[in-house]
Amino acid sequence: MSEPADLGVLEAAGLLASRALSSRELVDACLARIRERDGSHSFDGDPASVNAWVRVYEEEAREAAARADEWLAAGDAPVLCGIPIGLKDLYAVADLPLTASSRVLDEVPARDCDAWARLAAEGMVLLGHLHTHELAAGGTTDQVGNPWDLARSAGGSSGGSAAALASRTTPAATGTDTAGSLRIPSALCGTAAVKPTLGAVPLRGIVPLGPTLDHAGPMARSVADCEPLLAALAGARPPAERRPLRRVVLSPRIGELDPDVGENLERALALLPVVSVPPPSLRLDLGLEPLDLLCAGMLSYHRAFDDRRGSYRPSTRGLLEHGERRAMTAEEYVSVQEERAVLRDEWLDWLAEHEIDAIVEPTVPIVARPRGHGYDAPFQDAAEISLTHYWNWTGFPVVSLPSGVGARSGLPTGVSVIGPPGGEWDLLAAGAALEAELGPVAP
Repeated sequence: MSEPADLGVLEAAGLLASRALSSRELVDACLARIRERDGSHSFDGDPASVNAWVRVYEEEAREAAARADEWLAAGDAPVLCGIPIGLKDLYAVADLPLTASSRVLDEVPARDCDAWARLAAEGMVLLGHLHTHELAAGGTTDQVGNPWDLARSAGGSSGGSAAALASRTTPAATGTDTAGSLRIPSALCGTAAVKPTLGAVPLRGIVPLGPTLDHAGPMARSVADCEPLLAALAGARPPAERRPLRRVVLSPRIGELDPDVGENLERALALLPVVSVPPPSLRLDLGLEPLDLLCAGMLSYHRAFDDRRGSYRPSTRGLLEHGERRAMTAEEYVSVQEERAVLRDEWLDWLAEHEIDAIVEPTVPIVARPRGHGYDAPFQDAAEISLTHYWNWTGFPVVSLPSGVGARSGLPTGVSVIGPPGGEWDLLAAGAALEAELGPVAP
């Protein structure tokens, strides 16, 4: 057996079910790995630390592991029973702190968010809360070091979750995604994530960013490990039969790419049934409308903290100020939502017309940039979100997986497989198959 902390979700689940490994042993191994590799657990981080974890709940984790072992011994436990997990510091857990990696928010919720309640009902063991870009409002998480190179960004806003997975301190994590926040850190840290169809996972009890754009979803070290997590989060049973990807198209939205990203994208495309079809005659550039909608959503939540405006990091405060200057009217808000629905339907029509099963594009057009500037001012993450944000607008599901390690940079890159609403289970199967052919990556 591998070192327990190195096990993926499905590997660990098999050993737990056979009783070759106990949840207590697995949890203790993860807690020891956190102490060994994570570093400071601080608000600002430091150059020598991964610093993925905001808070670690050792006593509570061991108690939950003991309960999971009793359930496993009874022989009727779910597949995720006893598996450790870290939650992005937006997911409410009853009677535990919730801060969104911010000095503004300091709550102790009375109830679990719905997403964690579903995972807990499966017997998962909470290790702690993981850092996010402050209040999820950016594509970097600069208090967190990328395990591939601590001087590099882990991406964001779910940077703590991806860094914890890549540093092998947990086999599973959760994230949220408003403009790419599940997929960006996964690509930059060499891990996997699923942005499910808009609305597939409940958001109640998760700190919002842009409520009509927000998605919650799973993160793991492999696509295959994401599947049981998504099933639990969505309260769904994955279908036994999956539609294979018979016709795949390269995204028409791709611009300039870092050479490492481009080369690894070509590796992935060579393994897929890519076809050439006329590009869609629909809107490919969304302009500032997603930003305006996001900021309107931020203001609706953050008005409660107007008296603490000075405690925000500069970048988050700048987004709020942009929202106040822009101040969408009710008429503009409704019009934008109608335009989203039209664009979604136009994409569906184009996919059906050409019998396309999935769209493929690089997750992020760059490799991880040097960390340290993501909180200085707003709008510093344009490159990170340039491709990902579009699919929050349409609500389409996306599976993000590692496409390889760059020959020049030595850093991981990612590829995304995008499909129509409700198609996440087909995308998961296809993503897992592609991942197996591309081979694993690890820092």
